[in-house]
Amino acid sequence: MTRQICLHGAESTGKSALAPRLAKALGGVVVPEYGRSYAEAHGTDLDADDLLAIFAGHVAATRVALAVGPDWLVSDTDPLMTQAWALMLLGRRLPEIDAWTDVADLYLVPAMDLPWQEDGTRLFGSDSARRQFMDVAIAELDRRNLRWAWVEGEGDARLQSALAAIQAAGLTA
Repeated sequence: MTRQICLHGAESTGKSALAPRLAKALGGVVVPEYGRSYAEAHGTDLDADDLLAIFAGHVAATRVALAVGPDWLVSDTDPLMTQAWALMLLGRRLPEIDAWTDVADLYLVPAMDLPWQEDGTRLFGSDSARRQFMDVAIAELDRRNLRWAWVEGEGDARLQSALAAIQAAGLTA
């Protein structure tokens, strides 16, 4: 049975850098952030149709990754982050995402202890917008009563924080 870990939270917190390192440490596979690829191809002026396309793309990529039967799957975000984007951009929830139930075993939320870095796809760079986005993201986890843990530090310390959270959740042998 595949154990699933998802990186979740505000922009520019190191999720995309941590995902492959964490997958390597666990001997697992990564599902990259589909929303980033979509925004790079289509721009960041996203509407509900765009967010639903991101949702569908992420679900499809996850199915492909799970088909090989990995012991660990590390997702660089999932549809719950797309729902957070819907709340931030549209001011409303998307029912299709609310109906989605294939959640991770544990969500790791990297703290906002890394400096903001613009990459052309990020929208919420001010301190207040970044904090609001983090609050919305965490509220999505809490709304569903999902297990989550903070991840802190830079570089190897951030990886060790993630691994310690996974162990504390009882997901390692």
